[in-house]
Amino acid sequence: MPIITLTTDFGEKDHFVGAVKGAIYTELADTKIVDISHSISPFHSMEAAYIIQNAYKSFPAGTIHIIGIDSELNPENQHIAVKLDGHYFVCANNGIISMLTSEVNPEKIVEINIHDRVISNFPVLDVFVKVACHLARGGTLEVIGKPITEIKDLVGIKPVVNGESNQIIGNVIYIDNYGNVVCNISKALFEEVGKGRSFKITARRANFNTIYSYYSDAINFEIPKERREEDGKKLAVWNSSGYLELAIYKSNPTTVGSASSLFGLQFRDAVTINFNIE
Repeated sequence: MPIITLTTDFGEKDHFVGAVKGAIYTELADTKIVDISHSISPFHSMEAAYIIQNAYKSFPAGTIHIIGIDSELNPENQHIAVKLDGHYFVCANNGIISMLTSEVNPEKIVEINIHDRVISNFPVLDVFVKVACHLARGGTLEVIGKPITEIKDLVGIKPVVNGESNQIIGNVIYIDNYGNVVCNISKALFEEVGKGRSFKITARRANFNTIYSYYSDAINFEIPKERREEDGKKLAVWNSSGYLELAIYKSNPTTVGSASSLFGLQFRDAVTINFNIE
């Protein structure tokens, strides 16, 4: 049974998600549809890229991923289908896939060219569904598009290392449901540049000199619970995706606040790591 995933900024209020699912089932009644997220911030390509990058690997090879973010066709926003790491991605050429191709070279990319056969003002429904169902039937990319070799890059996706290799300047790329702040600095880059040196992380009014492997590592469980610094404790951690995350232990954005609100951090804000020169 083929699997088609959906990642969009449609939300849950409107008819869009239901219409897309209905169109898929009309073409392929035995398809399995999985919602990755429909709560992407509107037109937020970086947020979508981060979620897709970390979700797709859990699906079996051959899964087809429809990404409905900023998908209106225009001369600067063509539609593409990509085979990468054994998976298929159907989306606009707006930089989302570049976060994946920074880690894995694509096997094949085509610019979708079936638009003259489809009348559409809702491309996710009318174009992306057609392409995804074609692939789910075992069809090839060449039938629905012309091969291309380059795709758009997502601006701000890569951190910068200074010439002396004692500083990494990254940016906030995602804020999760708990208000935790994810940066584009990976553990691999940190270890490559840091080489075991002491360091200081600076992000607006927050500073850190320790990065934990787990959230609970920040808590001293040998101290009686009533005396512990626990709820509200700030910490830096390598998250499950291998990226630097700044967090508040057991935060709640609607009550006690979160890393985003308490540190004053928003999307694209700078996060700097300075290493001691030895």
